[in-house]
Amino acid sequence: MKSSWRGLLPPALVGIGGLALWEVVVRAGRVAPFILPAPSAIWEQFWLSREVIWQTGRASGTNALVGLVAGAVLGILAAMVASRFRLVGEASIPVAAALNALPIIALAPILNNMFDSTSSIPRRVVVAIVVFFPVFVNTLRGLRQVDPTHRELMDSYAAGGWTFTRLVRLPGALPFVFTGLRQASSLAVIAAVVAEYFGGLQDGLGSRITSAAANTAYPRAWAFVVGACVLGLVFYVAALALERLATPWRRSG
Repeated sequence: MKSSWRGLLPPALVGIGGLALWEVVVRAGRVAPFILPAPSAIWEQFWLSREVIWQTGRASGTNALVGLVAGAVLGILAAMVASRFRLVGEASIPVAAALNALPIIALAPILNNMFDSTSSIPRRVVVAIVVFFPVFVNTLRGLRQVDPTHRELMDSYAAGGWTFTRLVRLPGALPFVFTGLRQASSLAVIAAVVAEYFGGLQDGLGSRITSAAANTAYPRAWAFVVGACVLGLVFYVAALALERLATPWRRSG
């Protein structure tokens, strides 16, 4: 327990020192407040807008969560198929890389035009596409790393390909799966918030950031940015907790 607190102390001190320096620089007039507001001004707006941040954070968080689950499930299933069939594996990696190269700023407006203006589906589709690549690539890497002893044992039982994948490949690939999920958890929030910049249903953090910035309410815009950062941290910590629950042997080791 003490070692955990000692590990948290240095980054906490650096963070507090950085905020203090930021406050001093802005108050000294070195940076214009409309370019970069002081942390105290941002915190004031965060507290005043806490109910709106909570409501919009729930909307963005729901979109991020639905897209994260959909993209992760599709990524894991695609990786299982790609690891089972070599030809599919060789063909799927370039396709996955092409999906990963799609910019959100180009994809979101197109999807918004394809669905009703009150639909949350475009944001969730964007999140699922962004999430798919890290989960797919990491899971496929894990599925391909099989202990020869385990392969020989399953061969002695005359286990089929899918049985081998389900009982040996997938459990052995869990650390890689959760590596992909940890990467995807933060990306899901980023994708959900950025996708809200380009029209559609105006109920999330992204739409409030653009609205506040357009009205030159920069401290309030930064307050919503802080809300998005907190949401991303919640998703990342949840992914870490899920990994600890699913792979207790790694923690005990």
